[in-house]
Amino acid sequence: MSVGDVLLWGFAATIVLTTLMSAGHAAGVSRMSIPFMLGTMFTADRDRAPAVGFLAHLMMGWLFAVLYALVFESLGRSSWWLGGAIGLVHGLAVLVAVMPILPGLHPRMAGEHQGPDPTRALEPPGFMALHYGRSTPLLALMAHLVYGMILGAFYTPTVG
Repeated sequence: MSVGDVLLWGFAATIVLTTLMSAGHAAGVSRMSIPFMLGTMFTADRDRAPAVGFLAHLMMGWLFAVLYALVFESLGRSSWWLGGAIGLVHGLAVLVAVMPILPGLHPRMAGEHQGPDPTRALEPPGFMALHYGRSTPLLALMAHLVYGMILGAFYTPTVG
């Protein structure tokens, strides 16, 4: 595995994914802000949370880039379409499996069956993050698709 390629293209893919999601948030396509959501897991300071969350998301992007690279290495090939396919599966897993359980992991997020209180002021995302807008799943899938396409297009397996 090429650690340099994983770091470079994992960084680039994560920046693009985060930019797409943030642009969708700013344009009103989705009410979900990944940097804010992740940042508030680590700090109650709502002004500092986006910066902390951005760094956390970057670290997670690198971790997932390693997983993508392991898949590419095990297959002995990579391509934009293979990366995109993995990205779609990744995005679906986030939307279907992670988003519904996030209130149980997030110290400042209300649950599905409890209202917000002073400590838990964030709205839960719900299944496929639909509580953040009807277009949120499509935006998240598109962003993960592009993330995977970047990794698949630019990462070259060392075997095969």
